[in-house]
Amino acid sequence: MCGICGFIKFNNRTSGEDAGIIRKMNSKLFHRGPDAQDTLLFDNVALGFSRLSIIGLENGMQPIYNEDGSLVLVCNGEIFNHIEIREELQKAGHVFKTRSDVEVIVHLYEQEGMEFLNKLNGQFAFALYDKRIGKLLCARDPMGICPLYYTLVENTFIFGSEIKAILEHPLVPREVDLVGLDQVFTFAGLISPRTMLRHINSLENGHYIIVNDQGVIQNNEYWDLIYPEQEMQQDGHPEKYYIDKLEEYFERSIQLRLRADVPSGLYLSGGLDSSMITMKVSQLYPTISKEVFSIDFAESNISETPYQILIANESRSKLNKKTFYFKDISERLKQAIYHCECPLKETYNTASLSLSEATRAKGIKVILSGEGSDELFAGYVGYRFDKMRAMNFVQNATSPEEEDIRERIWGDKTLFYENNFQELETIKRGLYSDAVNEKFDEVNCLNHPVINKERLRNRDVLNKRSYIDYKLRLVDHLVTDHGDKMALANSVEVRYPFLDKDLIAFSTQVPPELKLKDFTEKYVVKGMASRFVPKKIIDREKFGFIAPGSPYLLQNNIEYIEQILSYDLIRKQGYFNPDRIEELKNTYRQKGFTLNIPFESDLLITVITFGILLEEYFS
Repeated sequence: MCGICGFIKFNNRTSGEDAGIIRKMNSKLFHRGPDAQDTLLFDNVALGFSRLSIIGLENGMQPIYNEDGSLVLVCNGEIFNHIEIREELQKAGHVFKTRSDVEVIVHLYEQEGMEFLNKLNGQFAFALYDKRIGKLLCARDPMGICPLYYTLVENTFIFGSEIKAILEHPLVPREVDLVGLDQVFTFAGLISPRTMLRHINSLENGHYIIVNDQGVIQNNEYWDLIYPEQEMQQDGHPEKYYIDKLEEYFERSIQLRLRADVPSGLYLSGGLDSSMITMKVSQLYPTISKEVFSIDFAESNISETPYQILIANESRSKLNKKTFYFKDISERLKQAIYHCECPLKETYNTASLSLSEATRAKGIKVILSGEGSDELFAGYVGYRFDKMRAMNFVQNATSPEEEDIRERIWGDKTLFYENNFQELETIKRGLYSDAVNEKFDEVNCLNHPVINKERLRNRDVLNKRSYIDYKLRLVDHLVTDHGDKMALANSVEVRYPFLDKDLIAFSTQVPPELKLKDFTEKYVVKGMASRFVPKKIIDREKFGFIAPGSPYLLQNNIEYIEQILSYDLIRKQGYFNPDRIEELKNTYRQKGFTLNIPFESDLLITVITFGILLEEYFS
């Protein structure tokens, strides 16, 4: 993947001053593309590109044009089915100038019009300018793996792979979006189109925008995860059919994601999903040398190293183990916030940074990772709790007010997701300053659209939770902030076999009872895994490492953390109640104090990381 940026002026042509602006914007994306950088100005358009060379090493530099130069493209990402698309387009008479996978975009757009997006199987965010009609098309892949941000200010449309590039344009204001902050406290993280900057939007996954020559923006959805309604969910096949088909799609996805002109590696946690990928790669390519990368948490009570060694040995892979010490959290936290551009609810991104750094140090640019299986195949404990509630094994007493909130955001007053929102509101109000509480109804993210409720209506409860997990946890948090940005901070591209477009489409047809059977999470996935993954991995209890949070940081008296949480600074900034912050500090720093994650939220780590964000982007 790479970094892209640019702007269009609707009241003037670009000038020498704009040349300097686009170079500054592009320089902020160097980590995403250290192999080559270039900028382009023509008419009223400025484009920037930073390249991470993966496919078409000799002639794949961008911008890329069609035959007559009327279409200009900058793209961050990969089109995995580019070989098949290229062959079709060449038969139709299109002439290619490069071996780059993304060149298929300009020719497919010529051939198919806007329907071309549905033919792409990949992870991408691109800007395609059509000189013939003076319009800019920007699109983001179905799973939102590649981010794209944009703003319209003073007759200028500005975009970039990361917010830091957009902020280099002198017209862009810097103002905190308090609704975005409230999203972080309420859910896993930010939800597109929100960002932490009030005037900057994140293009939603599976969406494209068209910006015309007058600066009017049209936002369109071209893809979403759509589950069949309950009466449409047909189960006419035996269990083996679904396992066979899943393995077929899984194999094809891995084969596509190993297409590269540079060496690829694998992230291996020792859990089921990464083990499946590693073992399947070994099965498909037994003679190819494989590099796998793992984190060893030196001070954790539970070590996954034995499982990592087991899979590395079984797959005949070379295990590269990076030891991660808890002190690395404080040393890397500022870097993590600089790259993810948002506050966090936990510190695990620092470990992800360390892992991508070790990967790049071995000369690996492409890595395969296991995210996505849990959200698509009922891999979290919440799916079991839903089933227990349906069978009256557990009861959740709710107030009429809580039911009203659930009805408003989910369209289902019985659906419990992660939090009792009424109780959470009390916690947030206690945390926020008087000034924020005065406009709490405006700030409260639950008073703004959270999700398309129509995609939940009349669906099985398992599929409802899956859709919410996909929208609120997977897209912007796990594969963007935790995945894309932490990897590309060290110039590494992450690819996700479980997030293949065709595999996802198939997952919507798998009956819910085969995703969670007899309270066994990911039942059908484990059925597939039993064919090529050691039984010890399949039978092990699901393990989610919780990185030490703010209690650890406070108990170790880290100077910059104390400064960020100082009473005077909290009061001066005006976002939080300094007295409440002091209470939490006194509690968290007590010797031996721990939080029961995930049942308790680490409120102070969000305050700390928000403070780092303010220092980095708003000071």
